[in-house]
Amino acid sequence: MNNQLLKKGETLGELHRRAGIFVIPNPWDAGSAKILAHLGFEALATTSAGLAFSLGKPDGQGLVTREEALANARTIVEASPLPVSADLENGYGDDPEVCAETIRLAAEAGLAGGSIEDATGKPSDPIYPFERAVERVKAAVAAARALSFPFTLTARAENLIYGRPDLKDTIRRLVAFAEAGADVLFAPGLTTKEEIGAVVRAVAPKPVNVVMGLGKGNFSLDDLKALGVRRVSLGSALTRAAYGSFWRAAEEIRQHGTFEFAKGMVSYSEFNGLFATQS
Repeated sequence: MNNQLLKKGETLGELHRRAGIFVIPNPWDAGSAKILAHLGFEALATTSAGLAFSLGKPDGQGLVTREEALANARTIVEASPLPVSADLENGYGDDPEVCAETIRLAAEAGLAGGSIEDATGKPSDPIYPFERAVERVKAAVAAARALSFPFTLTARAENLIYGRPDLKDTIRRLVAFAEAGADVLFAPGLTTKEEIGAVVRAVAPKPVNVVMGLGKGNFSLDDLKALGVRRVSLGSALTRAAYGSFWRAAEEIRQHGTFEFAKGMVSYSEFNGLFATQS
């Protein structure tokens, strides 16, 4: 067994068991992973949107392959000593066994954790039926438990970001995922303290992840800690921050012929120095 992966798996699990709250930010490549490790974060998570955007593809439509996602994850794993959890979308297939296979492949890529969601990737029918969604999580849990190291499995209920604002059904799914053995529960799209608190209470004592940076429900870490949230991810927020700055800079050049965007940016020497020490 890979002792380094064993240690990473134990570290990621302990982060979820200890008291308090932690942030698991989402790099999209080796460079962003190294920056986050340099800044002192304790674990990282990949981002399906960040990867899709870097490939010039839309997110959430099944256009990024499992091979592309795992190659990206391996790059991020190898960029720092931190444990990495992967956004594995819907497991890259409808069948529960495909979800299980994806978990096994994720472990082979050096990942210490990963998430399986109940979104289908099909705009015409975006969410799996309840029973099918639970079967898929059960298969992923079984695959994770069969590994030779502790793999933190996150189960995601996606109703709220796919035009289905049904909190009751979302909580029903999260409770079922928790009962199926998922280690962490996550429903992207929660926007109020009441919604977040309801989810935390429903799945307790299992830890809950909340995503911030989507532009809604802008709570501080202290706010979320008070609600009982254990983990905070950022989804595509950092990718959009970087790409947004790039967009605005290029827009300024194209529309105004000026270069004001360069004022105050991190210097070439700072980046070069950082990557020289971590290469």
